[in-house]
Amino acid sequence: MSSIKISIVKDQKDLMRFIKFQWKIYEGDPNWVPPLIMDRKKILSKEKNPFFKHSEAEYFLAERNGELVGRIAAIKNDLHNQYHKDKVGFFGFFECINDHEVANALFDAAKDWLKSKGLESMRGPVNPSTNDEVAMLIDGFDDPPRLLMTYNPKYYLPLCDNYGFYKAKDLYAYKLENKKVVGSEKIKRVAEIAQKRSGIKISQLNMKDFKKEVEKVKYVYNKAWAPNWGFVPMTDEELDGMAKDLKPLVEPSLVLFGEIDNKLVGFALVMPDYNYIFKQLDGKLFPFGIIKLYTQKKKIKWCRILTLGLISDFQKKGLDAVFYWEIVNRAHQNGIDLGEASWILEDNDMMNRGADAMNGELYKKYRIYEKKI
Repeated sequence: MSSIKISIVKDQKDLMRFIKFQWKIYEGDPNWVPPLIMDRKKILSKEKNPFFKHSEAEYFLAERNGELVGRIAAIKNDLHNQYHKDKVGFFGFFECINDHEVANALFDAAKDWLKSKGLESMRGPVNPSTNDEVAMLIDGFDDPPRLLMTYNPKYYLPLCDNYGFYKAKDLYAYKLENKKVVGSEKIKRVAEIAQKRSGIKISQLNMKDFKKEVEKVKYVYNKAWAPNWGFVPMTDEELDGMAKDLKPLVEPSLVLFGEIDNKLVGFALVMPDYNYIFKQLDGKLFPFGIIKLYTQKKKIKWCRILTLGLISDFQKKGLDAVFYWEIVNRAHQNGIDLGEASWILEDNDMMNRGADAMNGELYKKYRIYEKKI
């Protein structure tokens, strides 16, 4: 059997090979959505991505007989380990041909690098943190991913199992249909009661005061999601970067703030599913992709609820139902009647019950793996 050569990405040429390898794996797959190459270069850039102000990573390529057959990133997230007081390392951006020998060599490369950094377990995939794209699709392969959700071949699962990975946590994605949600007497009733009791006021993003609006997001984000498994707080610079990237794409009527007595208590970020357009671009936004981005926006029929969070003192009061009711009706006004609520931790009972109350369909599952090293 031919030997496998593992090498480190050391220059821009290697990085482009790392990025473009996905095209080989997903050639002919009708459900794959090619990432924008400019975005991938930015997220992997140790100079441009603010994630690398507090963390580090190494990127590996696997070759056999001079042919690229796999890739992986090993990631040391210092902010995660400081926050959770553990010694977890991560792997991400994993792509591989259907070959256990190649997969094992890639996982070994990541494991050895993480061990050299004093870490005790390897978890993933995260690309590169839980504030980005995470997990491996394990159920729901017959549909393209929504915006910023992952997609992978089925054979990746036995590649992980064979290496000795076990489940760390499963993540859920629910399909929401306008007619089913508005037809749910339960969600409507809960929303009405919560609205009346709390006096919550829902307002949309003010694009004319974008900078101030981002400050509101910062206030809610790290407070609302702090108790969640795997949560890593975002630095101001990371949140500013995310806001800058999403600003050209946001639909202001779907970015919502909740206030009670003029006090900010919750936030929801809902995005049109631009993957419908990205699928047509083959990774290239310029020169013609940018035109499609605007001319075809009205054809988008899905949205994704990326985040919906309430500050802890205001949780379990039905206020999430108020947000959901607003989201569904506002999306309908934008010509969007299909939505995905994702991702939701398998044991986040409050959010799973909320999705169930909206007659949501659990239609995709994802898994984050772990292994002691």
